[in-house]
Amino acid sequence: MAEAYIVDALRSPTGRRKGGLSHVHAIDLGAHVLKALVERNSIPADEYDDVIFGCVDTIGSQAGDIARTSWLAAGLPLNVAGTTVDRQCGSSQQALHFAAQAVMSGTQDVIAVGGVQTMTQIPISAAMLAGQPYGFTTPFAESKGWQARFGDAPVNQFYAAQRIADHWGISRADMEAFALESHRRAIAAIEAGHFEREIVPLEGVIRDETPRQTTLEKMAELEPVDPTYPSITAAVSSQTCDASAALLVVSEAALKRYNLTPRARIHHISVCGDDPIWHLRAPIPATQAALKKAGMSMDQIDLVEINEAFASVVMSWLQETGYSHDKTNVNGGAIALGHPLGATGARLMTGLLHELERRGGRYGLQTMCEGGGQANVTIIERLD
Repeated sequence: MAEAYIVDALRSPTGRRKGGLSHVHAIDLGAHVLKALVERNSIPADEYDDVIFGCVDTIGSQAGDIARTSWLAAGLPLNVAGTTVDRQCGSSQQALHFAAQAVMSGTQDVIAVGGVQTMTQIPISAAMLAGQPYGFTTPFAESKGWQARFGDAPVNQFYAAQRIADHWGISRADMEAFALESHRRAIAAIEAGHFEREIVPLEGVIRDETPRQTTLEKMAELEPVDPTYPSITAAVSSQTCDASAALLVVSEAALKRYNLTPRARIHHISVCGDDPIWHLRAPIPATQAALKKAGMSMDQIDLVEINEAFASVVMSWLQETGYSHDKTNVNGGAIALGHPLGATGARLMTGLLHELERRGGRYGLQTMCEGGGQANVTIIERLD
């Protein structure tokens, strides 16, 4: 089978809610990383085969196939098409998978892949609520088939986060300690300049705005997001933010044609479903299935990026896999760096690639929980 390679990976800073990127139109936020990706590489812009972007809540500034509109807003050639993917929080990781599959199939050679989300302008779950004027309280409630199978069980991320914490015996204090470490790692990475190679500054924002100087005492004072879920506070949850990210995925033929140096090879891609009510649990069975398909063990994985949607998600995954926290989200995760929904998968992969290069590691694994009880897994092999 043909191989798919990552040649470049970059991102915007993560802008905190109502922060330095909050006024940037979503299309322009996406255009920013696409323009930088094209300018940094030797492939003529009109020879890209496609643009595949992740985005969630595709209404307002994010509507209308933002992969295509971002490419056009960047002033790039009209002949290049684009498509937008929605696998909820895993949208841009799935966009990477679709790009890899296109290259592996031999049908395309050069694809710009990534994602964008402006959570200040379009709040989380905006699309879930957009149907209310048309008589749909949620996307699920009026479905006879859904009700017959799942009843009125809450399709609620806070419910799932609390349920996971309870099932794995993870206390609020445990999660707050985990969250504090996420901020500590992110701040240390910023101060050490670890993100400088991957960030393309925008609107005067040159570094991630989201990491916080906080303490366990401050976290302990926070009220739960909902009294029904007593352990889940803002401190142990991912931050809403504004950001975009992009990667260049190419075939071996494109490497030779354009004299490109590959930075990583896509070693494995897969996706796995789980119970949609437990939906944040899916990275556990997804990782197990991916390793089995790839014929690998966690001992062979040098670094992991798993999305910190909530502290309990990563902590339960660490318990089940037995993997070292010292090699997981080493520069902080979404609790500190933000979770820009449709862009997060590409942001995680960008960070994973750069950190593998910095440490000289070989294999990196990325996974994340996704709405509907799903999780993607990507394993890359860094190339010298």
